[in-house]
Amino acid sequence: MSNMMMEETKLTILREMRLFLVVWVGQLIALIGSTTTGFALDLWVYNRTGSVTQFAFVSLFNTLPYALISPIAGPLVDRWDRRKTMIIADLLACLGTIAIGVLFIMGRLEVWHIYLANTFTAVFMAFHAPAYTASTVLLVPKQHLTRANGLMSLLYGISIIIAPTLGGILLSIIHLQGIILLHIANVCIAVVSLMLVRFPQVNTTAIVTAKSSLLNEITYGFKYLIARPGLLGLMLFSASSLYLVGGINVITIPLVLNFASVNVLGTIMSLFGIALLTGGLLMSIWGGLERNVYAIYGCMLLNGIFIFIAGVQPSLIVFTVSIFLFSLTQPIVSSSTQVVIQNKVEPSVQGRIFALKGAIEATALPIGQITIGALAEKVFEPLMATNSYFAESIGQIIGVGSGRGMGLLLMMMGVLTILGTSMAYLYPRLRFVEDELPNVSHAVAISADTIYRACDQLNPDPSESQAF
Repeated sequence: MSNMMMEETKLTILREMRLFLVVWVGQLIALIGSTTTGFALDLWVYNRTGSVTQFAFVSLFNTLPYALISPIAGPLVDRWDRRKTMIIADLLACLGTIAIGVLFIMGRLEVWHIYLANTFTAVFMAFHAPAYTASTVLLVPKQHLTRANGLMSLLYGISIIIAPTLGGILLSIIHLQGIILLHIANVCIAVVSLMLVRFPQVNTTAIVTAKSSLLNEITYGFKYLIARPGLLGLMLFSASSLYLVGGINVITIPLVLNFASVNVLGTIMSLFGIALLTGGLLMSIWGGLERNVYAIYGCMLLNGIFIFIAGVQPSLIVFTVSIFLFSLTQPIVSSSTQVVIQNKVEPSVQGRIFALKGAIEATALPIGQITIGALAEKVFEPLMATNSYFAESIGQIIGVGSGRGMGLLLMMMGVLTILGTSMAYLYPRLRFVEDELPNVSHAVAISADTIYRACDQLNPDPSESQAF
């Protein structure tokens, strides 16, 4: 009897999340295509130039336009139909990839063309990302939001694992032009999945229906967060984890290469991707804590401990295990943050709020890469050289030589993360944000019945609807 009840519960969850899963599968296919193409283009740039700086600019042109456009994109996403916004953004973002493919076939592709194409793509992704995230509350009942956000984190874990391996294989078989064609096909699949789905409609609030200028709507997002300091603090606290990710990313390659070959580095990077995938899968099955803020606090505290341990001794195993565990917590932080925002922000305003969140996080990641990278290379590595002042003090504990400066920097990052988390816990607006702010009203919340009605619109025949 208990097994039958568990099966019925699983089937009920699948049915209530049906619309979301249709969209999710399409977006997963598109993301694998875009990530694989990005990996192939990264290799092309590095092989063409041999410059780490130009290689880094590829990432910069992916993130900077996104951060700049997001505050403008958010209010427009709240004005427009989100499903149509995702479709149009997917199609337009693909144009930059098509241009790269044409230039490559003609033999005229240059590095600056890729910078320009990445900028073009990032602009439309600034519309796509908040539209997708804000649509989650339209596609799943409230009790499944944590599972849905866990699955969204799972998207990135899967793409990080698959893209390098798939890109390496496909480059030798179908070459860059074939990968680009595959990417275009993947985007078309994602668009078709969106066209098959009808998002449930909600009653918009006066904020959106009122006649106001775009400038007022842009500034409204900032005013909304300032009036709710708990939400603003939550976003900044969550963004700090992205800052740590950026710093660790830039340290990982040179630190690992002190111990092992490039092949081992690739394996370790894949392990970190597996950690992200596992964390997202855990959230999608588990559903998270009842109080999401406590999950965020706990994970950030663990992050500080893991980062500190990663730098204590010159051991590839210790570093890999510690950063694996650090990566495992990232989907939990991300998913829990999004659930709080989805519960506390009206769906009609979520587009601009998630756009601002995306802009903050898109800025935190490269800042982490730039600042931590510069500190490691210019400050900490010289401090821990064999003939440095610190060699006779702290060097006797953690070791000296190449890589130990980065180890010391990791230890300091861990200590600062623990202290920062402790200070954040003492901030009552953040700690009690789930208590002080009311959940979205029933007038705009999506129920399971709404999902069922939307599913029935896809399959008018009840027998077909139950077959899913």
